[in-house]
Order: sequence, then structure tokens, then C-alpha cells
Amino acid sequence: MSTTITPAVLKELEAIVGRDRVLASPEDRVVYAYDGTWAQCQPDVIVAPRSSRDVAAILRLANQSGVSVVPRGAGTGLSGGAVPVEGSMCLNLAPMNAILEISREDMVAVVQPGVVTATLQKTVEGQGLFYPPDPASLNQSTIGGNIAENAGGPRCLKYGVTRDYVMALEVVLPTGELLRMGGRALKNVTGLNLVGLMVGSEGLLGVITEATLRLIPKPAVTLSAMATYPELEGASHTMAAITRRGVVPCAVELMDAATVACVEQSHSLGLPRDVEAILLISQDGANEETVGREMRLIAEACRESGARDVHVAATQEESEQLWAARRKVSPALVRMRPNRLGEDIAVPLSKVPEAVRGLKRISEEYNLPIPVFGHIGDGNLHPNILCDRRNPDELKRVKAASRAIFELAVSLGGTLSGEHGIGLSKRDFIPMALGPESISLQRSLKRLFDPNNILNPGKVFPPADKDS
Repeated sequence: MSTTITPAVLKELEAIVGRDRVLASPEDRVVYAYDGTWAQCQPDVIVAPRSSRDVAAILRLANQSGVSVVPRGAGTGLSGGAVPVEGSMCLNLAPMNAILEISREDMVAVVQPGVVTATLQKTVEGQGLFYPPDPASLNQSTIGGNIAENAGGPRCLKYGVTRDYVMALEVVLPTGELLRMGGRALKNVTGLNLVGLMVGSEGLLGVITEATLRLIPKPAVTLSAMATYPELEGASHTMAAITRRGVVPCAVELMDAATVACVEQSHSLGLPRDVEAILLISQDGANEETVGREMRLIAEACRESGARDVHVAATQEESEQLWAARRKVSPALVRMRPNRLGEDIAVPLSKVPEAVRGLKRISEEYNLPIPVFGHIGDGNLHPNILCDRRNPDELKRVKAASRAIFELAVSLGGTLSGEHGIGLSKRDFIPMALGPESISLQRSLKRLFDPNNILNPGKVFPPADKDS
């Protein structure tokens, strides 16, 4: 449901938040027209609420007026979830960025949705606490967006994803009601798990205006290592070798040969060019003795799996240098070709070797460079298709390769997305992974929360005629 925003609605929005927080100039509309994907669509207006009361009033007005509302944080999403729809209102939550409370006694942080992930991490670490979820966009992405997408990151191998740290939420429903769910108690099974339903709901069911997040003690020691592999196959078997030794690393990140070549060509970090894969591994814990012992076991597992060399960083500075390569992957890929389509699949750990081989076949079949990197330790791979969208033939092959990647993931018992979400970019592929009964039930939940379909319409679910 969407309608053009009338002057009367604009005037009411200004009455709610103030004229300076209602933007409708052509320049402003362009700025809020996109996220991290190829999709673009300008909203009719951008509104920046100050509080949950503002959000509730805005959604009541939108629901009564039939205006679509698209919530937005930093716009770093990689599935089109924050891209406006025609005639819509962009609800800019980034200015709601206060850390309301940090409790050492309860081990929680209470934050507004616009708090940047890295800002929260640095703030709590200053008090000896730790917020583990670490998406690659942590220096830009916001907690509200992380919750909406159930963001992960390298450390989720050991510590879990965003949902594992969300204890309570304040949410405004599309009809304007303010709802609190969950609580600060560590154990809570009173009623259905509405918090769990909201995490990963991609802005379809409600607007998050406050979150209570679980914190843990900050690890005292962290060690990192780089392992190089003459054959990609060996790298894909390493996680199994590590777990056989009873160790759960903090992070195990893969860079294949194509990714390494891109990073070296762009940044000249001294990475070996004669290998098929590099693994970046970190481990943390309470003391040097334990972490050192576990890192030695990890190095042993790497060599058993075919690593040519395993280098353990001796200092924090050296560790940062090792991980610099991984952080430079995305900007390096952008320099290689005019465009890239970053995909995000996840498969069972036992299927990682087969997935890696399959991605290589797809690259060859469609004659497209597809560097592969990602969180190989939990089966979450990021194949990136490099291309030039101005070339019609190449774009046709990109679309076919993308479908082949999803078919590969599902055929291996995996899923279309490990952490980026479905949004616009993968909605038409949902029937690959979910049966019609599941899709129908989820549509029913959407209607229950949002009877007039004003909140982030057109996302996640394919058009009704494509459900099967």
C-alpha cells in the first residue's frame, strides 16, 4: 500500500518533529535513495524522529494516510532492505543515537537504534565489558539495522550473532502502538518470544526504538594467525581439523586466490600470490597460557589440512596488520571492475568444501570473476561477482550466476543468506528455500502486525504469484 504524500501530511509531519527534521528537497531525496546494493528509489520525504513518541505519531499518521514507511539506519545494508519504495516516507533513525545506560551489575547496555556498532563496542570495552557482534560495516552500521538483519561478523563463530545478545526491545508497531518485549532477567520464558520474532524481521513488523543488549566480560588476551594454502581444498577442511582438537576459535576468515590478488593489486600488503587460499584466524580468552595453547592446536590443525605456512602474530600491532588484509577486501574488489554483486550464502560446515568447489565451477561456467571470502568457520561464504553493468551480455550472465549460487547453497542444505538478509535482492528466490506453507504463514504474520502493509512493503516476500 502506498500513496503520494500530500501537503497536508507534510504539514502534520512538521508538527510532530519540527520543520528542520522533514526533508523533501531533490538533493535530500537522492541521498536517501539507496543502500549498499544496486537498487535505487527516491522517497517522497525523509523524516528524522527524536524519540519513540515521535515514531509512534509518525506511524499512526502514515497508517491513517496510507503512506508507506521505510525505516533506515546508516544505509549500509546489502540486500536492499532500506531502499525506499515509490511514494514512500524514509524514517531516518540514525539521529536517535544515545547510549542510555550501561549496567555492570546486570551486564547490559540500553541503546537507541541509531547507535553505531563500533561506538557501543568501544564504550563498553572501556568498562571491561564486551559486545561481540562485529559486522564488517561496524564503523558505520547501527544497532537498529543490525537487529533488523540479525547481523553477524567474524566473531559469531565463537560468540553467536546479534539475536544472541538482544534481551529486550521497545518497538513501535505499524499502527502506532508502543510495545515493550523481553526484559533484563537472564532467564525469561514468560509468553511467546516476540523479541526473537523481531530480530531479523527486516523492518517488516515494527520499528525498533530501544534495545537492551547482553554484554559479557571483555577477553583479556587475543592472538591472531595467518595460514597460507597451496590448495583451496585444504583451507576448506581446516575448521573440521580444529574442532577435532576441541577448540572453538574466535574467528576463521577465508580469502581465496582471486580475493588475495585483488587486495594485493590495490594495497600491496605483501600477501603471497602463489597460494590458492589464506585463512585469518583469531582466538581470545582469559589468560595467555590458555589462548597460547589453543592457538598452537589451531596451527597444528592448519598444517594437518595442508597449510604451507602458519604465522602467529607476536604483538597486537602485528595482529592488526594481519587483519588489515581482510578489512581491505571490499574496497579492493570495487577497484577491480566497475561493479560487484556481493552475495551471502551459508551451508553446513561439512558442505563447505563442496560449496567452494561449486563456486569455482560457477565462475568458470559463466566466465565471470567470483572472488570468495567470508566466515568459513561457520559456513558463511561471500562470493562476489565482479562485472560491468553497462555490458548487457555480462549483466545477463551475472543474473544467471547469482541464481546458480543460490541453487548451489540450497542443494547443499544451506540457505540464501547467512547475515545480509533477503530484502529486495533475494525476495524472488525465497521459494527455493522455503515451502509455500512457510511463506504463507509468514505473510499472515506480516498482516497481523501490519494490516495495511505500510511498513517496508515489497521486501522479503516475492509477489504472491511467485510463491511456488
